[in-house]
Amino acid sequence: MTRRVSLVKNLDWWTVFIYVLLVFLGWVNIYAAVYNEEHQSIFDISQRYGKQLMWIGAAFFLAAIILIIEGKFFSAFAYPTYLIMLVLLIAVLIFGREVNGARSWFQLGSIRLQPAEFAKFATCLAISRYISQYNFKIHKFKSLVISSLILFTPAVLIILQRDAGSALVYSVFLLVLYREGLSGIVLFVGFLSAVLFIITLLLVKLYVLLIILGFSFVFLKLIGMRFKQILIGVLSVFIGFYLVWGIVRLLQVEVSVYWILLISIALNMLPFLYCIYKERLKNAIWVIIFAVGSLFFTFSVSYLFENVLELHQRQRINEVLGIESNPHRGAGYHVAQSKIAIGSGGFAGKGFLNGTQTKFKFVPEQSTDFIFCTVGEEWGFIGSTVVLFFLLILIIRLLFLAERQRSPFSRIYGYGVACILFFHLAINVGMTIGLAPVIGIPLPFFSYGGSSLWAFTILLFVFLRLDANRLELLR
Repeated sequence: MTRRVSLVKNLDWWTVFIYVLLVFLGWVNIYAAVYNEEHQSIFDISQRYGKQLMWIGAAFFLAAIILIIEGKFFSAFAYPTYLIMLVLLIAVLIFGREVNGARSWFQLGSIRLQPAEFAKFATCLAISRYISQYNFKIHKFKSLVISSLILFTPAVLIILQRDAGSALVYSVFLLVLYREGLSGIVLFVGFLSAVLFIITLLLVKLYVLLIILGFSFVFLKLIGMRFKQILIGVLSVFIGFYLVWGIVRLLQVEVSVYWILLISIALNMLPFLYCIYKERLKNAIWVIIFAVGSLFFTFSVSYLFENVLELHQRQRINEVLGIESNPHRGAGYHVAQSKIAIGSGGFAGKGFLNGTQTKFKFVPEQSTDFIFCTVGEEWGFIGSTVVLFFLLILIIRLLFLAERQRSPFSRIYGYGVACILFFHLAINVGMTIGLAPVIGIPLPFFSYGGSSLWAFTILLFVFLRLDANRLELLR
């Protein structure tokens, strides 16, 4: 009885209230998105809104079970839970059902379960358990390798299922590692990789090479090289370029300007560093590693883009970057109709059940990935702001709760939950308004489906259970 009273007293009821409110708003908007005049009852289980009510009931039951379980259980069984999810991710590759080109679902009668959704919870538990160990040092090579294996093993298995969207979620754990002391350089390298990926797709190779060369000279300045020395380096590269270009013309060999510039850089690099930057050779070597790594990355982008990504994924990225645009089919059609639906809502919206874009099914996946279009069309700018406000308040609340934890395991897990929710929110809303590729990830607590709702519920309420025990030292 004492433990039950303590749970009721220490449970963060504000977070529970926001969760229930978001789930209710999601259910109402699913009803609006797929409303059927022949089945007007919101409780009709033959329709998606009726089925969603059953998923909501099951989610509430899961939440109650989680709150009953002792908080130490989740730390003790973090690794077994993670291993079970890896087995399920492998099993779905063999026995799973293919839906929309992705083999990532188990069919259990009329119910479909997606292990990738629950794998986020298991990975969050495992990385929290590993990092919270007494002997963990984030700057050790061994620690970084094991952390990377924990995070990216499920991501690789999900990529094999052809579900790149769900796999991208795991990149957000870098923010959790950063909170625990990971160098900001890692985040910078990740950001720079994204920039290089984009400019490699947008620009010709010569311009990409010039940009990398420019960044390299900027880094030389940052590590303390004098402007005079950097200017000599720039001049030596371009003198080398004209020398190589003259030799190529003399030999009458057909070589592109890109390769001539690349050869001149390679010829100048070692003697230039040895003669001029001898006193800072160690730092300059890191600049060489950056330049060579960037070049290798740009070479690999084209191969990965053409041979690893699916056709629809390439089209979606090209649409966002403006490389191609076709509002009449494929990803371009999805985004175009999504923008029309949200824009037509105006300031106050068209009113509940009065959305035309969703009613006439112009917006694909309107109750799942594009559920935010229904919010924008029927509730307008005001309704969209309210939904975003409560989702952001939930995330901010989770960060606040994470910071007050006495247990490192609970703190790390709390940050993991907040980062996962933020990634889903940012990407899902971003893709509906054309700021992110359409990668097919749900809006937390809003998108139709049992797997995503249950997974988000488990993620959230495990943390709430840990927070209720915050006065105990959990490891």
